[in-house]
Amino acid sequence: MFETIILPSISLGLSATSIPGPLQAYLLNITLNYGWRRGLLVILSPLITDGPIIFVTVFVLQQIPEWAIQSIRVAGGLLLLWIAWGAWQQLQSGAEFTADSENIDTDDSGSTDDAPLRILGTAAAMNLLSPGPYLFWSTVTGPLLVEAMAISPLAAIGMLLGFYGTFLGGMSVLVFVFNQLGSVDQRTTQAILVITIGLLVWFATQLILVDALGWRLVHQILTAGIVLTVGAYLGRGWIASRTPNKAD
Repeated sequence: MFETIILPSISLGLSATSIPGPLQAYLLNITLNYGWRRGLLVILSPLITDGPIIFVTVFVLQQIPEWAIQSIRVAGGLLLLWIAWGAWQQLQSGAEFTADSENIDTDDSGSTDDAPLRILGTAAAMNLLSPGPYLFWSTVTGPLLVEAMAISPLAAIGMLLGFYGTFLGGMSVLVFVFNQLGSVDQRTTQAILVITIGLLVWFATQLILVDALGWRLVHQILTAGIVLTVGAYLGRGWIASRTPNKAD
């Protein structure tokens, strides 16, 4: 159960945390402007909005035949590969975790911008209006939850705890890091993105090769390649950071 349910849910939670997106941008902007206590309010928003999304998607998934579930898994794998490609493009462009002030409505007087209900409501609305949660729960995390429910209620609870524990815990770490440092340096951002890309490709290929096609051995070989590639990339970056610049 750990390899098929818990580990994938942890990987998805880490991926949801690590890839810069609208919620992360809002979270970091609030943290930088109003402190970690207000930032933690943003983290609570998925707990408010994801319940109805999970209920609808899982209910629908339970009513459709197995071949349709397999097709959804393939679609979910392709979605994750597309997200991994976007993360790779961010890596190549030198993306950093920074708060985008243009996405936040600010008031020069500062009278209501830091109101807890306003911050929580804005984050919740952002989740409800974003296609991300719907896409993930209908194509990736939803089928994983249905698979866990078929095993046992305990497996389903473990899947949810694995995903949300990693996701909310990771977001909390971002809050405290940005509260202390104000920003994350580019080298750290690149390492996070490299690991995230590896996890996305690993789980995407598991959905397609193992869950949909049953090619477990092919996926095991590919897993070794993913680990070696990510390790080599991180190792090369570490060596480059330790090597003096000859131009200096």
